[in-house]
Amino acid sequence: MPPETDTLRQQLEYRKRLMDKINEIHSADSLNTILIHIKDSIAALFNADRITIYLSDAKRNILISKVKSGSEVQQIVIPISDASLAGYCSISAAVINVKNAYDQHELRMICSNLKFDDSWDKKTGFITKQVLCVPIKFQKAMMGVIQIINKKGDIPFDDVDVSYSMELASSLSIAIHNIYRLSATTKIIRNKSRYNYLLDKNLIDDKILEKASNHPDVSKIGMDTLLMREFGISKEDMSKNLSFYFGTDFIGYDPAQQPLDEETLRRVKPERLNKEWWVPFKIENGILHIIIDDPTDLGRQDMLKFVYPEYRRISYIGAFREDILSYINLFYHYGSSSTSSSIDDILNKLDTSDDTEIETESQKVSEQDSVIVQLVNKIIIDAVNNKVSDIHIEPFPGKEDVQVRMRIDGRCKIYQKIPYKYKHAITSRIKIMCNLDISERRKPQDGKIDFKKFGPLNVELRVATVPTTGQLEDVVMRVLASGEPIPFDKLGLTERNSRVLDACVRQPYGLVLVVGPTGSGKTTTLHSAISVINTIDTKIWTAEDPVEITQRGLRQVQVHPKIGFTFAAALRSFLRADPDVIMVGEMRDQETAEIAVECSLTGHLVFSTLHTNSAPETITRLLDMELDPFSFSDAILCILAQRLARRLCSCKKEYVPSPAERNDIITEYGRDDFAKTEINPAEIKLWKAVGCQKCGDTGYKGRLGLHELLEGTDAIKSLIKRKSEIELIRKQAIEDGMTTLKQDGILKCLEGLTDIKEVRKVCIK
Repeated sequence: MPPETDTLRQQLEYRKRLMDKINEIHSADSLNTILIHIKDSIAALFNADRITIYLSDAKRNILISKVKSGSEVQQIVIPISDASLAGYCSISAAVINVKNAYDQHELRMICSNLKFDDSWDKKTGFITKQVLCVPIKFQKAMMGVIQIINKKGDIPFDDVDVSYSMELASSLSIAIHNIYRLSATTKIIRNKSRYNYLLDKNLIDDKILEKASNHPDVSKIGMDTLLMREFGISKEDMSKNLSFYFGTDFIGYDPAQQPLDEETLRRVKPERLNKEWWVPFKIENGILHIIIDDPTDLGRQDMLKFVYPEYRRISYIGAFREDILSYINLFYHYGSSSTSSSIDDILNKLDTSDDTEIETESQKVSEQDSVIVQLVNKIIIDAVNNKVSDIHIEPFPGKEDVQVRMRIDGRCKIYQKIPYKYKHAITSRIKIMCNLDISERRKPQDGKIDFKKFGPLNVELRVATVPTTGQLEDVVMRVLASGEPIPFDKLGLTERNSRVLDACVRQPYGLVLVVGPTGSGKTTTLHSAISVINTIDTKIWTAEDPVEITQRGLRQVQVHPKIGFTFAAALRSFLRADPDVIMVGEMRDQETAEIAVECSLTGHLVFSTLHTNSAPETITRLLDMELDPFSFSDAILCILAQRLARRLCSCKKEYVPSPAERNDIITEYGRDDFAKTEINPAEIKLWKAVGCQKCGDTGYKGRLGLHELLEGTDAIKSLIKRKSEIELIRKQAIEDGMTTLKQDGILKCLEGLTDIKEVRKVCIK
């Protein structure tokens, strides 16, 4: 066979092997698959000793070896610069073909700074001679470098080698580009799979998913948090979504949850749990339940089998990371020296000897008085973890111990008693925390504690000191509610009340009032109502004292009456700030009420609260403030009166009431009104509190709202203009469909949400 024919046959075979390799590259579905295909065969394709394929890391300006023949070095990392062959190939995007890497003259002819780093040869004993570097480039994007070393036969790489290596680099660049693009598309497809529940409920769509996927914060906080923070998905909806996706329970934080035994908890340090996002939760029927942010993470599941080898089965429950951290803090009391001990341990550190000098010395408490500091911190942390609304510090004259009470679900309970000698020390420490005058004990003082400065919780407390007998002071600390508003559909409104209130808050102008005593949830309800209309095209101003609930999109203002910045002053300033909706925290005086009515009549929707007992009574109260009845009647859209009753725990027990009890309930509801409900008296069933570990043996857990919604109908407006008596207004409101507070409470008793005893406590008639 002629030499020319033999050479042609070799070239055709060479070409066929190259095309086979290129086809393998393009058929791969991942970068790893590509690298596996070419790792062991590409050097042989070019009849070379070694090959290295580098991929670029643009952020760090380096090349990292992803494919490398030879086992002497695990990975090679070199800077993208003109000081190395591969680095210069990357920045110049030019093919580098060197006959002798040790020939400094040849290297300088390519670039004056170019040098060959022989340290790899010295480490491995391999001698580098010929080097061919080809850039992997797609359009204008530099993706990496192919470096082929030492042609067999000790001859230079020829034009055919250069041509084929460039073709290989081109194919590789296209394949890598397509895989990266496919990876981005797969990410969106995977997100669509993850968020099927939200998509099916029309809470999000493909555009929102794509927008969230490209958000700059998605890598920091994750898609789940981003959708809740930026796109309005409630925590409850996201929990349901993830529960469906993972196929497991997905729970929130419950401070009443009892931790596992100390031996189980001690096995893993809380610092590790904080990093790995899991915590041992409970043991049921020999099954260990673990709370984890990703119940499908096989790597952590395998690790947990080694941590808890005695359990044949481990069950995984999903939870948000913030809730996992809360459980870790609850179970381990982690994050502050004041939480590492129980309240009894801290009290045992106090000197209880009968020495009158101790009481005098304890008045001089400073921030360095560690036991008192720990004690106050512990009181506040326990209050927050148990969802307490108010903390009462109550000292008594003489040698009677200081009583600490906490209000939980509207009821005060004794939390702890502190030795009487520290009654001044406790008060002084709290005053220090909110910058009040320690020496002034003759008059009341008000302040605020930003607790994140003193302990592990990010919470604020409003503090009031009140002088009592014996030159003592009571201290009341209100734990300010923080975070997101309750979703509107979770307020517990009846179908009629929800429909009317929703229609009123969507009006272009008018006055919406929420009334009730202090602590009845008025501000919470207002924020939930405003969240319905809180959109990008609506400007909403709020004036509050204090700002407890925050919403993205609202412009919220804290009033300061002491410097003259009252609700009335805030309202006037809002009118010059182009509002669509205004919320004023409270109508405390005639001036505020008049300005609010005026605002509602000049094209603004106004929300506010008032301290009155019922919706009809609110009208007479405002008319007694000498509001113009014609202006007020034109402005009013609706008045929602509200109370909070304790909600029955899940341990409740159903029972059939006696005829006498059933008769009393119907009488309290109103026999004529009860007949309109179409409820069969013979089928009435009630529930009663039982008590379990979850609710602290009280039978109640959480609270629910009782509502009375008066709609501003034409008939009501007519009665307002005539300044009619309250009974006529109440009668007309009931004819318009209003259920009274007690009627609403009785209906919720029949649903098993609360019991009649709770309704009678908060509703007079």
